[in-house]
Amino acid sequence: MDQRDIRILQAIAQLGSGSPDEIADHTDIPKSTVHYRLTKLKEADVVTNDLFDIDLEKLGLDITVVTEVIAEYDEQYHKQVGNKLADIEGVNQVYFTMGDTDFVVISHLSDREMVNRLISDYERIDEVVRTSSQFVVETVKDEPNPLNDFELETLLEQTHEID
Repeated sequence: MDQRDIRILQAIAQLGSGSPDEIADHTDIPKSTVHYRLTKLKEADVVTNDLFDIDLEKLGLDITVVTEVIAEYDEQYHKQVGNKLADIEGVNQVYFTMGDTDFVVISHLSDREMVNRLISDYERIDEVVRTSSQFVVETVKDEPNPLNDFELETLLEQTHEID
């Protein structure tokens, strides 16, 4: 990856679009170059799909629950328990972590009934020892694309380290 690839990826994050026309206008990189590089980024699995952000509140999924999960240690438990957590309806993100908590799980739900079902589903997993769930009162930041959290210069410095 080089500077142009990084500029294209950051433009996608900022614009919320993979349109070569919009990216070319935003970056001053020729449209044909943008199209070619997008194809190469997809072939390299750097760009994995065409994402559209969705307003979860408008879908009625406005309750965010963050759950810390403690599980029984066993060989490969992080994969086994992690997959069981990921398979629960309403679970959007599962992170295997270091420290006192084994997993952090993020869920977007619509009502208390869904929250109760979620907690019951956690309890059905034999390896789960304990959970601690918190309701998010207010979302301060929810950036779906981490590239938007960096200055272009910082991203460019990182690509020099990759090359």
